[in-house]
Amino acid sequence: MDRQSDITDLGVLRDLYGEPMHTSLIKEVPHLTEPYAALIRASPFVILATSGEEGLDASPRGGTPGFVRVVDKTTLILPDRSGNNRVDSLSNLVGDPRIALIFFIPGISECMRINGKARISVDPELLQSFADDNGKLPRAAVIITIDRCYAQCSQAVMRAKLWDADAQVDRKSLPTFGKMLQACQAEFDAAAFDRSYVGVPPDD
Repeated sequence: MDRQSDITDLGVLRDLYGEPMHTSLIKEVPHLTEPYAALIRASPFVILATSGEEGLDASPRGGTPGFVRVVDKTTLILPDRSGNNRVDSLSNLVGDPRIALIFFIPGISECMRINGKARISVDPELLQSFADDNGKLPRAAVIITIDRCYAQCSQAVMRAKLWDADAQVDRKSLPTFGKMLQACQAEFDAAAFDRSYVGVPPDD
């Protein structure tokens, strides 16, 4: 690709795309409106983006709808439950509190976007308030202070047909997670891993 065609000037970029749509500007506010809060309470899935010395990170988080708690108009709390222990996102937040989140709701084409700052808490009383049905607590909680938020219109999700049943991909058509790991480390036992991995579909 010809790098001479790269855009390196903001003025050129703006000329290419023109002025932003009016609705794209008025939707951004420095706090949650009740409709915006309703989207977060209905969401079982969020992607959080962070930045640190090692670079950028975008990480998925999931739970029952409303697992990210709306405390008030400018505060959210995300319980950080057990995972792979890489703690990429949390490591970034220790050095750089900036965070961005995008919430998805199954069957709904609009998304909810949050930009703000976050801190990590291990306050026992706070963690206890996030006990799951088995009494298990998150290891930490991410407390997010909202700087700005806005709903994302439906175009991207609709173009992707993300919730369209006819567009769903057969899991068996793609490599298993074990095979993905084996491609990174040849001696990794993919078959043994896949036998215990919940993401592998059963044999017909």
